[in-house]
Amino acid sequence: MKRTALFFGSFNPIHVGHLIIANTMVQHGEVDEVWLVVSPQNPLKERATLLADHHRLAMVRRAIDDNYRLKACDIEMHLPVPSYTVVTLAALQEKHPTHEFSLIMGSDNLESLHRWRNYEHILAHHRIFVYPRPGSEHCPLASHPSVTMVDVPMMDISSTYIRRQIQAGRDVRYLLSEPVYQYLTEMHFYRR
Repeated sequence: MKRTALFFGSFNPIHVGHLIIANTMVQHGEVDEVWLVVSPQNPLKERATLLADHHRLAMVRRAIDDNYRLKACDIEMHLPVPSYTVVTLAALQEKHPTHEFSLIMGSDNLESLHRWRNYEHILAHHRIFVYPRPGSEHCPLASHPSVTMVDVPMMDISSTYIRRQIQAGRDVRYLLSEPVYQYLTEMHFYRR
């Protein structure tokens, strides 16, 4: 059974914070690989600011190209929108029956997990690895037997911050991997 952790995100754009979390998880020893699942639309977020799905997927692929334990996953681009994690998990389990899927999420997402569709089913059938997020409170679900808090460096970097910096004409090269920075620069993304 391959232990595969799923790290969902819009990755708009994928940044060094995402890469550090994913790489720390595979180094941690509890999972064999991490799939970065590029989400077409989070039901709790607006779509207006998202780059086209294929561009965000291309950036993820470029960012992790040299790490065989990280994989870009586009499953949600082939499922009904908006995408729900419980539906994605069922689709992946059907497609990859030899994988044991778990989730990676920030403590801020754990706080809102009770609002997710069929969250009880997710907790009953999948492990959830939770990394700390700035400003996040202790959540009652943190003590759930399926939840494991992981020690990952806490970084207050967000894709929103990066997009704003680019719009303001500021240099963001150290917040992104070199291949992602090159892609964004060549495509003139997020500029006004």
